[in-house]
Amino acid sequence: MQNTYYQKTIVRWSDLDANRHLANSSYMNFTSFARIAFLRDFGISMKDLGKLQIGPAILHEQFSFFREAYEGEEIYITAEIDGMSEDGMLYTFVHNLYRKDGTHLCHSLLTGVWFSLIDRKMKAPPAEMLTQLKKSVGERKIKTLTKADLKKLPSFPQNIDPTTFKNM
Repeated sequence: MQNTYYQKTIVRWSDLDANRHLANSSYMNFTSFARIAFLRDFGISMKDLGKLQIGPAILHEQFSFFREAYEGEEIYITAEIDGMSEDGMLYTFVHNLYRKDGTHLCHSLLTGVWFSLIDRKMKAPPAEMLTQLKKSVGERKIKTLTKADLKKLPSFPQNIDPTTFKNM
């Protein structure tokens, strides 16, 4: 895991579920926290995204849970770009969460796109931002993504007849 980005956090009381361990939704919040820290540490701040009127949009995220985590524990979250389109518009991230002793708690894989906050559509990031994203990858080999990869996601919208709700 050389050149892997790590972000540290502590499990708070508000991160727990009724079973008094880290809630499923908190794993998602922790991976999001790590991605934003990752972007910031590679020169892409929330302020920059605001100026560019662009933001990350997650299309699909999957988790595999291995061990519990409890209040007060230090958690280390990895963030790595696993794939990216040539123009940087599409990306995949891999996250792993670990206890301080190295125990693997969770694995996450997500697919996302950069999204124009003005046009409300997918949008490739500007060249200077793409350069920063590529710096984070370094010499690692990553998958080259295309729009065809979006068609491989496991679910698609299926609208229903709204009269279905009429008798409710």
